[in-house]
Amino acid sequence: MNRRKYISTTLLITTILLLLSGVFSPVYSQSVPIPSIHIAIGEAEEPGDLAVTLKILFLITILSIAPTILIMLTSFTRMVVVFSFLRHAMGTQQMPPNQVIISLALFLTFFIMTPVWNEINHNALQPFLAKEISYEKALDQVAKPLREFMLKQTREKDLALLMKVSKIKKPRMASDVPLTTLIPAFVISELRIAFQIGFIIYVPFLILDMVVACVLLSMGMLMLPPIMISLPFKLLLFVLVDGWYLIVGSLIRSFVS
Repeated sequence: MNRRKYISTTLLITTILLLLSGVFSPVYSQSVPIPSIHIAIGEAEEPGDLAVTLKILFLITILSIAPTILIMLTSFTRMVVVFSFLRHAMGTQQMPPNQVIISLALFLTFFIMTPVWNEINHNALQPFLAKEISYEKALDQVAKPLREFMLKQTREKDLALLMKVSKIKKPRMASDVPLTTLIPAFVISELRIAFQIGFIIYVPFLILDMVVACVLLSMGMLMLPPIMISLPFKLLLFVLVDGWYLIVGSLIRSFVS
């Protein structure tokens, strides 16, 4: 009896749902139109149509490599590498988290690169939007301040190595250095400086670890990990010397000076 009642109830609910769907489907189809998208490839009627298409493809390409440009052509590399060394030297595992380190490095990059971006906006972006210069001239104006910034931070030895490998003659002016050679030389120099700063950061924490390990060994506490004892002292030392102020200030001055 209960089984028959369950089957009849199920059939009744199904019938009601079908009737409601038949009644309201025309209303929804009329009130919410479905857009259609057409993608076609054909011959261009005018030469300008092809130029517009190429500009759009170029813009999409630039947007796709924008993160790489932000990382490789700015101060971001040095910042994030130094902060990673600091975290490993203190032995705090995942504190601060990766999101915090990357965000801090990103906003410090915005702060350091603001003069460069203001020059790009004044000499390239605004004239191009006002149709005062062509996009070829705008690209040259964009590359100029970036080239000057990277040349200040690039070691001559690294730049000479890449120019020797690529068999490029010594340029007469800074503007003659190709970006394909300058960018990897700049990244190598940034990594070198970041590793030097990381070594300096490691030294005091390493000495503290050695002192704690010697004290524990002399007390016979061989089974107690030294990192458990040294970590609070590392944090206390870092706070007392105002470590974030010193490190961030030194990084900023290394680019501004």
